[in-house]
This record gives sequence, C-alpha cells and structure tokens, in this order.
Amino acid sequence: MTPISRRSAFMLPLLAAFPARADIPMAAKPLSRDLAWWQKRHKEKLAELREKKPALIFLGDSITQQWEFDGEQPWRKFAPGWQRFYGDRNAVNLGFTGDATCHLLWRIENGEVAGISPKVAVVLIGANNLGRLHWTAGDTIAGIGVIVNELRRRLPSTKILLLGVLPSERSDWVNETTVAINKGLAARYRDGGRATYLDVGKVLMKNGRANPDLFLDPLLTPPAAPLHPSAQGQNLLSEAMESTLAGLLGDRVHH
Repeated sequence: MTPISRRSAFMLPLLAAFPARADIPMAAKPLSRDLAWWQKRHKEKLAELREKKPALIFLGDSITQQWEFDGEQPWRKFAPGWQRFYGDRNAVNLGFTGDATCHLLWRIENGEVAGISPKVAVVLIGANNLGRLHWTAGDTIAGIGVIVNELRRRLPSTKILLLGVLPSERSDWVNETTVAINKGLAARYRDGGRATYLDVGKVLMKNGRANPDLFLDPLLTPPAAPLHPSAQGQNLLSEAMESTLAGLLGDRVHH
C-alpha cells in the first residue's frame, strides 16, 4: 500500500464519523436579540404561556404583535379584531417586532412552546428576512422549514397553520422574492402533512400589488412604504384564514 492509500484508509473512519453536509444559512439558525425590550417581552410571554396553557398560539413578527395595539385612530385599533376572532379561543400572541426566522427559531428553542400543547399554532414570519438582512428566497424557505420542523418535534399534537409572507411595496426585489418564497412554501407543504399552508396575502392586494389603502405605513409621519396591514387589513387577514383555522381548531367559524 502506498503512503497516499494508507493515509486514505486511515481517514475513512474519520470522514464517516463527521459526514459532510451543506452549510446551514443564517436564516435557519437560532439567534437571540440583545435588546432589553425583546428579552423582557420574551420573559413576560413565558409567564403568560405558563398561566394560560393556550389552545391557540400566533408566532411571528410585528404584524402579529400589532394585534395587541389599540390606538386612537381607526387604522391603529387592532385589539377589537383580536377580541372578535380569538378572544374566546384562549389564544396567546407571540409576535415580536423586527423578528426574522432566526429570532423566532431561538424563541421556539428557548421556552416559548415548552410545557404547552395548543390545538393550533399559526406561523407568519419572513418579512424581516427581506429587509436589512436581504436573505434569499431559498434561505428564508429553509428558515421557515426549520421552524415548522421544530414545532412538529416539540408540539407533536399541535396542528400548524403556516401563512405565506404578506405583500409589501419595499422594492421590486422584495416583491419578486416574496412571490418565490410563497411558491416554494406552497410546493413544500401542499400535502398538508407537516403544516397547512395558506396564502392570505391576496386580500391585501389590488391590481397585482399591495393595496396602500390597507396598510398603515403610508399614514405615518413621515409616510413609509406599505408593509404593515392597518386594522382593516388585519381584519381581512383574520377573515381569510378563519374557515381554515376553525376547521383545525374544531370550533365554529367566527365572523
């Protein structure tokens, strides 16, 4: 045996012990956020989950969190919509402003689904992957895939309602990437086994674009590009998912 072949024979067991694998994108790795309000909210939500033992949880970013808001203007009054659709369903809002897939994954792995067994988990995440992070459709799909897999592993009796990334008007790249993500998710979860996929963003669109009349961002001072649904837009999202959600929960359709 030559020196090269002897060295190859020696290396084979090591290679078997450490099999090669594709690099995992950052979007699919758990990552905490070093922000006081974020850490505080995480601890408060852990306490709320322990107390309520919810039948329904919503996991997401600011679009989910804003259901807790009840502003003076009609377009900021989100709380009545939450009460109307979810008030009698023992639901907990686990939306955190600014979260990307990696941050939601960290929260899942650090207590936010521990010790509970909800009937349904609604997941709406991915919009912030397309902001400053500028992650690709493939990376975002990978991140969402890990989230779904972790929920399936940690909550085996819970049904997952996975919502598509909502439309926005930040750039042509964001619009194209949003479409690519949702096509990828629809293909991956078309059998409904691991998750029920639903593209509810269509109710926020007009002539193939995000309808600015259904977003609060243009109403801000200074105005911003449509990204966050207004209270009216959020109610349309609830209505769009309601029949599917009621079926998964096994309760009545809320109007």
